[in-house]
Amino acid sequence: MAVRDDAAKIAAEIAELRHAIHREPEIGLDLPKTQRKVLDALDGLPLEISTGRGLSSVTAVLRGGKPGPAVLLRGDMDALPVTEATGLPYASRHDGIMHACGHDLHTAMLAGAAKLLSARQADLPGSVIFMFQPGEEGYAGARHMIDEGVLDAAGARPIAAYGLHVTSSKLPLGLFSTRPGPMLAAADQITVTVHGRGGHASQPHRAADPIPAACEMVIALQTMVTRKFDVFDPVVVTVGSFHAGTTDNVIPDEAMFLATARSYSPQSRELLRELVPQVVLKIGESHGLAVTADYRTEYPVTVNDAAEAAFAGAAVAAALGADRAEVAEFPITGAEDFSFVLQQVPGAFLMLGACPPDADAETAPSNHSAYAVFDDAVLPDGATMLSEFALQRLAAASSE
Repeated sequence: MAVRDDAAKIAAEIAELRHAIHREPEIGLDLPKTQRKVLDALDGLPLEISTGRGLSSVTAVLRGGKPGPAVLLRGDMDALPVTEATGLPYASRHDGIMHACGHDLHTAMLAGAAKLLSARQADLPGSVIFMFQPGEEGYAGARHMIDEGVLDAAGARPIAAYGLHVTSSKLPLGLFSTRPGPMLAAADQITVTVHGRGGHASQPHRAADPIPAACEMVIALQTMVTRKFDVFDPVVVTVGSFHAGTTDNVIPDEAMFLATARSYSPQSRELLRELVPQVVLKIGESHGLAVTADYRTEYPVTVNDAAEAAFAGAAVAAALGADRAEVAEFPITGAEDFSFVLQQVPGAFLMLGACPPDADAETAPSNHSAYAVFDDAVLPDGATMLSEFALQRLAAASSE
């Protein structure tokens, strides 16, 4: 029986797991309740299971009945610090925490794939590593799992690695999208503190006001983007947090802002790291103010291997139909810590449209929104394709 047909039979089971994870979201690297749900879902399957030492990860290895290499499949498990406003019957029970990025679907899909592939263990020409990862949202969980040995869990390094990510907007329901080369941007964090001298707001000349200087820096960073970077090698700098002062008639001692920088090439990333501190320090100097600028590199560019991206797209077309796969024209400005895996193993990362059919994908609330809704209809197809990536890639390797 086709994998897709078997996936349809366990669709309700996968959805039940997704809803259970969604109701009890957890943030960061420590996800004990989510880890427990994953372990329960894998219980009874012919898997070699280990858990993380420094994080709530789960690594499961399925050894096929025939010799061959290994393939890695990944699903991330963590949520976001967002208060859910969807009104769903399985909405988060915890204020301030929500699966607003769809990682609950990724986890359920991967657990489904583990069940589908376990049923095919005897004919599997190689091994599959199932990477259930916490801490994708800013905690570099993939890097921690690599440090703890996930890439060597089956013995030899995997020959390929695949990951899926749902989106609540932009893509229509059920469409898989990928591309060769850069798929998602590098992400770096900038923390800028302007050190002034507080005083009475009615006498600013007697103080050293950090707020106008900090505001000037925010605008200057936008100008820097358009005047120092090639439009065909784009970067994005966004200030997402700005804090200064406590009331209207007091000049504060400090102003602080946080920004994110996104880029697609090593050259632009390095130029950002050079120019951003330079811009804010020079502006501070012109105001006679000291500035602390902390530029931290976080996630690298998520780069799809060209051959693996083509293989993944062809696998979707073969299993689900040609209309279910597209080659994306442009990369995405979001970032992913699956990039750490793809730095060491050739593979592909795909986006999957999960926008409900009664919503317009162009205007639907996007990932990270308190109103983001992901349709359960994609769960069996996600589990199908994770399984097909492993089955078809191992079959191709065995015939080489």
